[in-house]
Amino acid sequence: MSNDSVIQINGVTKDYRQGTIDVHALRGVDLTIRSGDFLAICGPSGSGKTTLLNLVGALDTPTEGTVQVDGQDLATLGRRGRSHLRRDRIGFVFQAYNLMPVLTAYENAESVLALQGVPEPQRRETVMKLLAEVGLEGMEHRRPDELSGGQQQRVAIARAIASSPAVVLADEPTANVDSETAENLLDIMEKLNRDRGVTFVFSTHDPRVMERARRLVRLVDGKVASDETREDVQ
Repeated sequence: MSNDSVIQINGVTKDYRQGTIDVHALRGVDLTIRSGDFLAICGPSGSGKTTLLNLVGALDTPTEGTVQVDGQDLATLGRRGRSHLRRDRIGFVFQAYNLMPVLTAYENAESVLALQGVPEPQRRETVMKLLAEVGLEGMEHRRPDELSGGQQQRVAIARAIASSPAVVLADEPTANVDSETAENLLDIMEKLNRDRGVTFVFSTHDPRVMERARRLVRLVDGKVASDETREDVQ
């Protein structure tokens, strides 16, 4: 991997069986994702977007080819190693938020740091600052059912970046919120990208995300059809 590469994907294919049908989800994908990218992976349904995100997130393994994240070849890691990589170096933002319903916003946001064994005073300083940064100051003690969808996604964003991961993977993060909320969430993620240097990789159908992305990778039939960097997007 080059010095500024966070993710290196080389010759990746992914095949699986769906009933009696063989599905070729990815076909020879090569892609380098750099530190500080604000990148959207887009394409029609069945193009391989979510499959690619699952491979990068160490949630699945390729049929052929290699995936390196933060300098580590995922093929060399066992189940425990992949779990630790996900915990320490990859942040996740999901369409369905995936918050723990019995935990408060604060507790959800600090959960990764607690798993890492970060001392409580340091956890508190980090999480309180992040919750304020994503616009949830004063809502630390609310549980998910006391928050709107947009507020829940803000908690998920804070949780994703609390441990300063190498990359945040966001799978359709604006799909379950209204247009105004989606724009506000994108404002937050753009600011975190710009001010903190957080690397974001989106899988999306949302034209609002595509318009904001500074780099747009289009998948068609499991292959990279185009890879466009747009200097005019701020």
